[in-house]
Amino acid sequence: MKQKLIDWPTFIGSFLLLMAVVLPLILFPEAGREYVGIANTFMTSNFGVLYLAMGLLVFFFLIYVAFSKNGHIKLGEEQEEPEFNTFSWAAMLFAAGIGSSILYWSVIEWVYYYQGPPFGLEPESTDAIAWATAYGMFHWGPIAWAIYTVPALPIAYFFYVRKRNVLKISEAIRPVLGKWVDGPVGKIIDILFIFGLLGGAGTTLALGTPMIAEGVSYLTGIPVTLGMQAIIMLICTVIFAISSASGLKKGIKVLSDLNIWLALFILVVVLIFGPTRFIVETTFNGIGLVLDNFFRMATWVEPFGNLGGFTETGFPEAWTVFYWAWWLVYAPFVGLFIARISRGRTIRSMIFGTMIYGTLGCMLFFGIFGNYGLHLQLSGQFDVISFMNDNGPAATIIAVVAQLPFAYLMVIVFTVLSIIFLATTFDSSSYILASVVQKSVDGEPILWNRLFWAFTLCILPLSLLFLGGLDTLQTASIVGGFPLIFIMFLLAWSFMRASNRDIEASDDYESPTIYLKLRPKKKKRTPLDALKDSNPNRPKE
Repeated sequence: MKQKLIDWPTFIGSFLLLMAVVLPLILFPEAGREYVGIANTFMTSNFGVLYLAMGLLVFFFLIYVAFSKNGHIKLGEEQEEPEFNTFSWAAMLFAAGIGSSILYWSVIEWVYYYQGPPFGLEPESTDAIAWATAYGMFHWGPIAWAIYTVPALPIAYFFYVRKRNVLKISEAIRPVLGKWVDGPVGKIIDILFIFGLLGGAGTTLALGTPMIAEGVSYLTGIPVTLGMQAIIMLICTVIFAISSASGLKKGIKVLSDLNIWLALFILVVVLIFGPTRFIVETTFNGIGLVLDNFFRMATWVEPFGNLGGFTETGFPEAWTVFYWAWWLVYAPFVGLFIARISRGRTIRSMIFGTMIYGTLGCMLFFGIFGNYGLHLQLSGQFDVISFMNDNGPAATIIAVVAQLPFAYLMVIVFTVLSIIFLATTFDSSSYILASVVQKSVDGEPILWNRLFWAFTLCILPLSLLFLGGLDTLQTASIVGGFPLIFIMFLLAWSFMRASNRDIEASDDYESPTIYLKLRPKKKKRTPLDALKDSNPNRPKE
């Protein structure tokens, strides 16, 4: 009976598309890497403005929705309390949205900006230092979380207000596309989403696995090998498979709560035992730079190139455009997950909660971890840049953590935290993938379906790991995610169209919840109506 719940065309189509991309990369790795690289360069160079414009439009759209009448809509019944308390809700959305990548980039991203700063600044100059402390917080800031939030609006609205037990991107676009979503168009939209998520998962694994392996190597003395990385992938898979199989409340919630407590612990240790004043002042200065230059950073595309004496740095394409594309690939998944855990909240609280808690969490990581590493470099305590040039990013991250007091303990906590961060992203991913390939979701997705996608998320990147193709897969996912720009537009349009229609049809404009058993609007009474009522001789209608 449960097999009938599976949307087999979407299930099989997603798997076949992934195989169609992955198998050529396995059979012809060099040629595949070359063609994917060419496609990526073409997309980021020629459509960079489109990505940046999308980011700004999404940000302002959400601000508008939050303060409009649509923001009052409650996801559930009017008197219903939120399904999860604020701490657990924030922990789950944060862990799903950033994963172990925050541990990777927050420690070393400043190195790239310091050596290759934006706006044509001189590398390793005083200005380069200032921007190195700010750009990470910008890339992981409000626009990133705004991109994540847009898909959550229509999905949560249809799931909790219109009571449609379907967690699909295609279903969320029904008010715009109508019956087209029941045919091939809807299937293609869902398949593109699943492909993007599976490719994005390869990005997270490509960053997280070597970092965890270096931590294990530091603790045990065992050299990092492909075999060690494969074992780490399998261990992480078992963890997030168990978590996903346990469901939202028993598995994903518990793991996310543990994740946040561990993260807060290590951040506090770095802040207290590290250069506290330097970290606080540099973080504060970086936030000021972002606020003062927000629109400049969000619209910088180097339009003059190498003309007129200008020197093209490639910074916008390599960083801002890449990040917006990466957030876009993950947006439908994170949006689906945010929608699923936001029962009992208003649209406004979901928007501001996601953007504020997500941005605040990323600022803490970049402000504390990043500026701690920067202080090691500037003070001469540890040459982060030279070590990174000689040993690579993953080993450098562990080496920076090892400069803390109680180095062995800190590396243990950091490595465990990396594993849990990776697991919390993937248990959420497998949960949502299972939901998307079902015709309806009444409670939890089918157990075998969740487990299938949990292991699929690992097996494919694992096979590419031995061929050195993880970077190619993550680049392919960015290229494949290009159509999601237009799907984001459809999602925003769909939410506004559906919610505005329901609001206009409702006779209760003050209620935050829109009931679907709508009554006709009451006609406004005029003074002439009152005069007619007072005339006893008026004819009966």
